[in-house]
Amino acid sequence: SENGTRCVLSSSSEFPEGFFTPQERKDGGIVIYFIIILYMFLAVSIVCDDYFLPSLEIISECLGLSQDVAGATFMAAGSSAPELVTAFLGAFVTKGDIGVSTILGSAIYNLLGISAACGLFSSVVSRLSCWPLFRDCLAYTISAAAVLAMISDNRIYWYESASLLLIYGCYILVLCFDIKINQYLMKKFSPCCTCFTKAMEENAEQQPLVGWRDESGPLIHQQSRTDSGIFQDELDYSQLSTRLHRLDEISEDHPNVFTMPEADMKRILWVLSLPIITLLYLTIPDCRRQFWRNWFMVTFLISAAWISAITYVLVWMVTIAGETLGIPESVMGLTLLAAGTSVPDTVASVLVARKGNGDMAMSNIVGSNVFDMLCLGIPWFIKTAFITTSGPIEVSSSGLTYTAISLICSVGFIFLAVHLNGWKIDKKLGTICLVLYLVFTVLSILYELGIIGNNPTRVCGN
Repeated sequence: SENGTRCVLSSSSEFPEGFFTPQERKDGGIVIYFIIILYMFLAVSIVCDDYFLPSLEIISECLGLSQDVAGATFMAAGSSAPELVTAFLGAFVTKGDIGVSTILGSAIYNLLGISAACGLFSSVVSRLSCWPLFRDCLAYTISAAAVLAMISDNRIYWYESASLLLIYGCYILVLCFDIKINQYLMKKFSPCCTCFTKAMEENAEQQPLVGWRDESGPLIHQQSRTDSGIFQDELDYSQLSTRLHRLDEISEDHPNVFTMPEADMKRILWVLSLPIITLLYLTIPDCRRQFWRNWFMVTFLISAAWISAITYVLVWMVTIAGETLGIPESVMGLTLLAAGTSVPDTVASVLVARKGNGDMAMSNIVGSNVFDMLCLGIPWFIKTAFITTSGPIEVSSSGLTYTAISLICSVGFIFLAVHLNGWKIDKKLGTICLVLYLVFTVLSILYELGIIGNNPTRVCGN
């Protein structure tokens, strides 16, 4: 540092060099980068809508998961795969703090930005339940506090990283007994939770997760959380056989991905996306069709891998575009890069919110942040316990006090805002979250630039 100014590495140093020189980008090559960025957004939405979410629906049915538990586990893990890749890169490849900065820096966007997108871009008002949101917010607060505490001394020891894995293990254990815990709490605090119970009763008949089941309604009766909260029902053999037969018919009759839409604008979009549609069709089994239905776990894993690859290219292009336009590194990290790494979470949450599955959308938003903390724990534990056993990992923890306050405030605000809004996701909640996200972002940028506080930064070498 010079004169109290902190030196940070350029974000582009974490990626390969672009296919244009800086001067060529300024002379018009930057347009190519923006075209690639838009195409990556389109590719992520196709992967999520056609492969990732349908596989998640089948996993939920097979394991008997409620929509909020599915959102907090499989959906969060799949859509947060880019953060896991980033954390491993930061720990083993770049040897920098890219994993910490990306995961902690995008936490505010994950909580407020995605909530705003779900409210503003969904035409359906989604009802929410009290327990899932409280459970996930509490888990995230504990995991964030643990991460901030262990990197406060700029060193990560093996037992500290192991504690992150233990926290996530306890979180999964709570999810395993989610129904019983929920019933106990509702019974214990029923006098003061009548509004929450009423909201859950109104959400008794949950809507299907994705469009491929819309035509014939839910395949298996979904009970309300006040009953059992899982996709199971007491059916005799004949009823079960009938419904499984309907499942085969629907999967068999599902339109092919190469079927051209009827609307003109959708046709144009379909033609433009035909290369990525073909590539995904050749590499991912479509579990919506009866022939590939039993391959749903393969579909889930491959689609998560595609999401990671597409997000990497997206963030790479956004980084170079921002550098070409002269956007400060601190502004890039808190806005474009934070949003770029969270594109899968945004797309997946908005898609399920449009179907009225508010619990799954909110559990994915908060649960993905909990999984992000695990993303830090896994590579840290592997490195400290098995590779560099002689000493701890060195990390930079400057500015974490403001980050900690922002995270805790945003988690508390989400819970309070949902409560005051009547436990539903609508445009009103989306607008409030958007305004608060902009306020947090502006304050963060002013802090990173040294305008407020005492934390001026500059790019190393400049």
